[in-house]
Amino acid sequence: MADITTVTAENFGSLMDEQLPVLVDFWAPWCGPCRTLSPIVDELADELAGRLKVGKCNVDENQDLAMKFGVMSIPTLVIFKGGQEVGRTVGAMPKARLAAELEKYL
Repeated sequence: MADITTVTAENFGSLMDEQLPVLVDFWAPWCGPCRTLSPIVDELADELAGRLKVGKCNVDENQDLAMKFGVMSIPTLVIFKGGQEVGRTVGAMPKARLAAELEKYL
C-alpha cells in the first residue's frame, strides 16, 4: 500500500519539498462524493507509487489550508509540482478520468 500523508498545516511545507508531483485530496468525513473518491485516490496512489506523492487534507481540521488554496467545494484534488499548483479537479470522477488527468503532470 502506498504511503499516503495526512496533510496538516505543520507538514504541508515539507510535502511541497518533494521531488515528485504531489496530489492533495481536500475532503471531509461527512462528504458523500469524498467517500466515493477516496478509494479511487488510494488505488491510484498504489499504482503511481514512485511517480506521485499523495496526501489527504481533512478540511474540517485544516480550514486555513483549505482557505489558502481557495477550496470552495469538496472533494477538490490539487496537483503540485515544485511547490506550485499545476492542476485542480473538483468533484468525484471515475478512476480512468482521474488517472488521465494525473498523467498530464507525471
